[in-house]
Amino acid sequence: MGTEWRRALPAAPLVLALLAATGCESTPAARPKPGAAAPSTSVARVCDAPAAGPATAPAGAVTVDPSVVGDLAAKTESSPPRTTFWLRPGRHLLEPDEYAQVVPKEGNRYLGAPGAVLDGRKTNQYAFGGTARDVVVRHLTVRGFVAPHDEGVVNHDMADGWVIEHATIQDNSGAGLMAGARQRVRASCLRRNGQYGMNAYKTGDSIRGLVVEGNEITGNNTDDWERRQPGCGCTGGIKFWAVDGADIRGNWVHDNRGAGLWADNNNNDFLIEGNVLEANDGAALIYETSYNAVVRDNTIRRNNWVEGRRYAQDGDDFPYATLYVSESGGEPRLRARTDKVEIHRNLLEDNWSGITLWENADRFCNSPANTSTGYCTLLVKDTARCARPAIAAAPLLADCRWRTQRVDIHDNRFVLDKSVVDCTALCDRMAVLANEGTSPDWSPYLGGQVAQAVTLGQHNRWHDNVYVGSWTFVAHDPGRVVDVRRWQGAPYRQDAGSTFRTRDGG
Repeated sequence: MGTEWRRALPAAPLVLALLAATGCESTPAARPKPGAAAPSTSVARVCDAPAAGPATAPAGAVTVDPSVVGDLAAKTESSPPRTTFWLRPGRHLLEPDEYAQVVPKEGNRYLGAPGAVLDGRKTNQYAFGGTARDVVVRHLTVRGFVAPHDEGVVNHDMADGWVIEHATIQDNSGAGLMAGARQRVRASCLRRNGQYGMNAYKTGDSIRGLVVEGNEITGNNTDDWERRQPGCGCTGGIKFWAVDGADIRGNWVHDNRGAGLWADNNNNDFLIEGNVLEANDGAALIYETSYNAVVRDNTIRRNNWVEGRRYAQDGDDFPYATLYVSESGGEPRLRARTDKVEIHRNLLEDNWSGITLWENADRFCNSPANTSTGYCTLLVKDTARCARPAIAAAPLLADCRWRTQRVDIHDNRFVLDKSVVDCTALCDRMAVLANEGTSPDWSPYLGGQVAQAVTLGQHNRWHDNVYVGSWTFVAHDPGRVVDVRRWQGAPYRQDAGSTFRTRDGG
C-alpha cells in the first residue's frame, strides 16, 4: 500500500477541553513572535499516566476472569449484542492458537479495570476482530499480539463506528489498530508497535468521518520496515489511506521511526490541528496524492533529523522536508471543508528543513511511476481512461494526475538553529519543485512542463510568514537553489509580507 518518500528523480477549544478531561498535561511550547499565531501548548501525555478504568463492575456488566484462559472470547460468544464486559485486574489470555481472538457483537463494550491487560503472548495475531459495528474498547491495555505486515491487532477487520478511548495498545507486531468509518480514537496510547500505531485503511476505501484526538503516538515501527522492504512507504505513527474526512486534533506524535503522520493515496478533507509533532525520525507530516486539508496551530519540532541527515550524507540534494506535500493539493470539485491545502499558524522549530511541495512529472494514472497500483485520481474513476490518445487532451490531461496545487502557506513561524540540528547544509530549505518528465514514452508530461506548472502556474504560495535563522529556497528543480531576494522576486514572487531574521533567540 505504501509509496516512497520521493518519486523517480533521475534514476482549539474542543481539543483543550478533551485534554483536560482525560488527564493530559500542559507543557510550554516555544511561542511565536508577532506575525504568526501561537500553536497549541497542550500535549497528550497519556502513555505514562493513563486514566484509570472502573475499579468495580458497572451495573449489568459481565465480569471477565483473568485466571480463565479464553474467558473473554467465550463470554463474548455466549452473550447478546450490546453487552458490557468488565475485565478484572490481571493478565487476560486467549486460547493458544494464532487465530484465537475476541469477535464482538454489535454495540459491545469492553471496559478494563485498573491493571487489566489483554496479552497475546507473541502467539495470537489479533485481539479484536469481526465486522460488528459500534464496539467500544476503554481503559484496556492490549499488548504482545503478532499481526502480520499491514494488518492490525484491534479492529482487525476494519468495522465501522468503533470507539477506542483511554486504551494502551503497545508492543504488538503490525499495526496497533485498524480503522473503520466513523471510528473515534481518543486519549489512548499507541506505543512501540512493529509497523504503525494505527493503519487507517479499510477494504473498499470506505473510511469516512475518522477522529483521532488527544492520543500519544510514539515509538512505532520497531520492526523498521523501510529497512526490511526498502521503498515500501509502510511505516510511521499513523498511515491514512483513502480516508474521506478526518479530524486529527491535540495528539502528541513523537519519536516514531519514519514519519509521524502519513496520509497516502486519495485522502480528502483533513483537519490537522493543535498537535505536537516532534522528534520523529522522518517527516512530521506527509500529505501524498491527496486533496483538501487544513494544517494549523501545530507545534512541529526536531523532526527528520535521522532520515534527512542520512540522505544528505549519501550526497542526495533533494529537499527532504519535515512537512512534505507530494502530488497533493486543493480541488474545488471535491466536497470538503476547504478547497485548498492550507498550512497556517504553525510553529516549525529546529527541524531538518521546512516545507517541500513536490510533484513527480512521471506519476499519473496508469504510469509505471504510480506506485499506488490500480488507483487513479478521485477525478477519474475509470483508470483505463487515462491512456493515449485521450490523456493528451482536456479534461484528462489535468485530471489523470495528482497535482500539487492551491497550497497556501501563511502566518507560520519557521525557526532554525543549525547548531541545534547539528548541520551545516541541506537542512535549511523550503522548496517547490518537480522533476523533468522522462517516462513512459507515451506520457503527455515529458520535459519541464510540470516543473514550470508547480512552481509558477498552480497557485502554490508562501506569504506572511516569520523566518528566524538561515534559510535557502529551492524552486523549479533540485538544482535551482535561490536566496531570499530571488525567492521573493520575479518570477517566483514568494513570501510576500514575510519577515526574515538571521537570529533573534527563537
